[in-house]
Amino acid sequence: MGREGGVAAFGEQLRRAREARGLALESICETTKVPARHIRALESGSYDELPGGVFRRGFVRSYLAVVGLEEGDWMKRFEESCRTSGVRDAAGREWAAFAENVKNNRPASYRRAGVRGALAISVLAVIALAGWCGWRLKSHRPLLPVRLVWARTNSWVDKAASR
Repeated sequence: MGREGGVAAFGEQLRRAREARGLALESICETTKVPARHIRALESGSYDELPGGVFRRGFVRSYLAVVGLEEGDWMKRFEESCRTSGVRDAAGREWAAFAENVKNNRPASYRRAGVRGALAISVLAVIALAGWCGWRLKSHRPLLPVRLVWARTNSWVDKAASR
């Protein structure tokens, strides 16, 4: 069994299991919401035509569930088939790049959220102060509860000037 033989054998076994249960390709597509071209690629062993990473595994899991095959054993066989076909699972690299991108963008969004929050609080404080001042003026009350009296200090400069 050559390198391509193992891949084709896995896809062929999936197709035979589907046909043995009397399931049409279209019914698999309708139930799993996986496009027919991806189901055909899976059954023919053309893994490079499938989306990578978690999507590829998700398609296989959905297929296995609809056909009624035991997931654990078949997923192991699928992973082995992927390795022998040379299809690299870039999911680890994709997730690492995604996590790095999230990490790099997170502080800026937090900073922006902090600035927005401070700005919103400031605007609310100004509106509250304006409302309070308006209420005090409308009710003919002084803005400040105590009159400010500017008292003259009796410093030596004031005393010298008064002489």
